[in-house]
Amino acid sequence: MDFHRNPSTNSASSSTSSTSSAAAHHQPPPSSATDNDPMHSWWESVSKQRSRILSLAALLPSDGVAVSSLADSDRPAVSLLSSPSAYSLISSALSSPKSGSGSDRLCQWLYETFQSSDPHLRLLVLSFLPLLSGIYLSRVHSSDSSSLPSLAGFEAVLLAVYSSEAKSRAGKPLLVQIPDLSQPSLYHAPRNKAVDDRSRQSVGVLSPPLEPHIAVKSTKRAIIVGTALDCYYKQVSQMPAWSKLDFCKFAAAWAGQDCPCRTKLDRDEDNHHENGNVNGNGHIRLLREDSGFSNGTRSGDGDEVDYEDDVIKEVVVVEMNNLGINEENLETKGVRIPLPWELLRPVVTILGHCLFGPLNSQDVKDSASVAVRCLYARASHDLAPQAILALQSLIRLDKNARAAATTAATVTTNASSNANTPNKAKKPEILLVSK
Repeated sequence: MDFHRNPSTNSASSSTSSTSSAAAHHQPPPSSATDNDPMHSWWESVSKQRSRILSLAALLPSDGVAVSSLADSDRPAVSLLSSPSAYSLISSALSSPKSGSGSDRLCQWLYETFQSSDPHLRLLVLSFLPLLSGIYLSRVHSSDSSSLPSLAGFEAVLLAVYSSEAKSRAGKPLLVQIPDLSQPSLYHAPRNKAVDDRSRQSVGVLSPPLEPHIAVKSTKRAIIVGTALDCYYKQVSQMPAWSKLDFCKFAAAWAGQDCPCRTKLDRDEDNHHENGNVNGNGHIRLLREDSGFSNGTRSGDGDEVDYEDDVIKEVVVVEMNNLGINEENLETKGVRIPLPWELLRPVVTILGHCLFGPLNSQDVKDSASVAVRCLYARASHDLAPQAILALQSLIRLDKNARAAATTAATVTTNASSNANTPNKAKKPEILLVSK
């Protein structure tokens, strides 16, 4: 509130003046001052986060007390983001058979929270996007999808994220500049003299301009979910490990789980390096024949399905163990779904971060390694050249990174063992001097 001094009241008593000044002292500062005050902005953000977290705790079962206690921290949204117990509660609620309907209060909470201008709250909603999209796509493409309840709640959250990304792009496509090898760079010099011809520059379109959508149609489902995952990728470096693990496990399940081709590239390269080892090649060939596959297609004989699955799992486990990946990370979620490029492109991009992000845990890297190999097998069956090239590159980079890490660990171990080994005392040298 602004106070204006009236010149005609200069003769007011000192008591009145002191009272007025005291009242003015306790008045809030003008709005322009509060808007520029970082302390006020921080407190307003914390108040919003606490309010949303308390409303979330009211939607969860009696164990929601663990979530409500997080509202008392200095950074409520970040505390919720890094809480394993809170994730377990929210994950169980989202995975409930009755979740995802239009009347689902948790989906309504996610939708309303994402509409907030607070970046921490929006980040919190995005962290559950892999779980939400994984459950949604798995239910839509499950065999008994006709008997499932409406998934309008899941679709409302996905549409909110899609609309936000479409607004940020402002009707423009996502472009990438393709390098021109005829022009010099930091990494190479062209053989022929470089010609500055800007007309030769090539531009690739990663994603076309986004159209507005008010409902999720079956023909637009892939682009809507894929765009939402693009939005997730923008913040993937800030996502907790559990969110990335969920994404990797769903990606492996979406590709399909019953194909030994997921380790074909690893085996082919290993066999090539072994220079045609008969035992290694014969063992792999036997497993491929026993697994019921011929040129990537499962045979029609289904009498030994259980045996085939056991053999396939054995092949996969052996190859994953060779890469140093724990067998527990082979656990997957969801079901096999269609994977058009609009959906597969952001999936591959996120998996690339999960594989090579410097701050990712080893569990995340191992799960991403399994998912990439599953998707490579799927792309090989679907004859998708874009996906095959991208996933093949990720697999080779992953193998090189793991080999380099193993070599570095071996060198470090040898160096430490040599340092701890006591050296024999050298005999003093005796110099003979002639007189």
